[in-house]
Amino acid sequence: MYRVGEKETEAFKRALLSRDFFKINSAGKEVYTFEEEWKKMTGSKYALTMTSGFAALTSALIGMGIGPGDEVIVPGYTYIASALAVLAVGAIPVIAEVDETLTIDVCDVEKKLSEHTKAVMPVYIQGFTADLDDLTALAKKRGFRIIEDACQADGGMYKGRYLGSIGDAGAYSFNYFKIITSGEGGALVTDDKTIYERALIYHDASAVAFFGDQLSGIDHPLFGGTEFRVSDLTGAVLRAQLERMPGILSDLRSNRKKLTKAIFGGAAKIKAGGVTVTQTPSHDIDGDCGTTLPLRFECAADCREFCRKAAEKGIGLTVPIDTGKHIYTNWTQIMEKRGALHPAMDPFLMKENRGLQHDYKPDMCPRTLDLLSRTAYIMINPDWTDADIANVAAALL
Repeated sequence: MYRVGEKETEAFKRALLSRDFFKINSAGKEVYTFEEEWKKMTGSKYALTMTSGFAALTSALIGMGIGPGDEVIVPGYTYIASALAVLAVGAIPVIAEVDETLTIDVCDVEKKLSEHTKAVMPVYIQGFTADLDDLTALAKKRGFRIIEDACQADGGMYKGRYLGSIGDAGAYSFNYFKIITSGEGGALVTDDKTIYERALIYHDASAVAFFGDQLSGIDHPLFGGTEFRVSDLTGAVLRAQLERMPGILSDLRSNRKKLTKAIFGGAAKIKAGGVTVTQTPSHDIDGDCGTTLPLRFECAADCREFCRKAAEKGIGLTVPIDTGKHIYTNWTQIMEKRGALHPAMDPFLMKENRGLQHDYKPDMCPRTLDLLSRTAYIMINPDWTDADIANVAAALL
């Protein structure tokens, strides 16, 4: 969480004191208004606010008709929720390498495509942008869907377009740790009417036909689903946070740019603390959310030594290989193939999924593990002053 204050307090109070803060109401209609605002910002035709990014990913996969017998390719560096969403619909997650930017490697995606591949899920980890030009071209050539996991990239862009609005569907998270937050929350966007209708029904199956006119203009027949609905308390806070988002992103990007210049000058690599430090490449540095400045080292030992010396000077760096469930090797229930409690509901045991690509091994993505072990993150604070930035750079050099 970056910024919160009276704006959110007043929004929450407004919704609460309306005494009519169920999502379907005749008072503030905060959730509906937020969805309209989010659609306008991203340029998407449809938007649904939900309880989490996982909810949005799962609903999008349902909307695409993905299920048993299907494969969805995900990067080996993402939070486990990305892969769990695939399992939630009965499909199999196929794990791909990341490239130098730490986003999904399109070349490895192409190697892992099969007749069962129905979708590929680029993930914008830390707000980094993926190679969407090549991925989109490959999707058109090979006929798979793109579901963007923009859960760590609220407001991020790729060549002038908002992340999440470029593929067939996009998912966002408003969890406490994201760029904007309502504590928990998420959203789905799409331009595809079928995906939207199915996601609408699935994400609120027990209430969508009972409250209000939510099925007005909906052609798809009802089916069983779940309940990912949020209240107007969430919607009100999100509207306040959305007002803050341009300023948050502007300051994150500005401070990252200043820190990059302070550390590297105009060079691609430098010597610092006795080791070589290289700027990590980006597929669109201007669209990158600016939450993180990644530093690349020649080996894991150099990375650890640099981090040790930085810690001695009060600067805490994060090595992404240490971030637990963000690394495929730590996806316990996936690596050990326990996709559900009841065997009949476990995608790994379904006859439709026999022969699909789920022979997972700890060393199956060696490039990903190598890159993550010799990268260090400086987490950017949007409220840093120029003096703060100079102090951080001085401590690292």
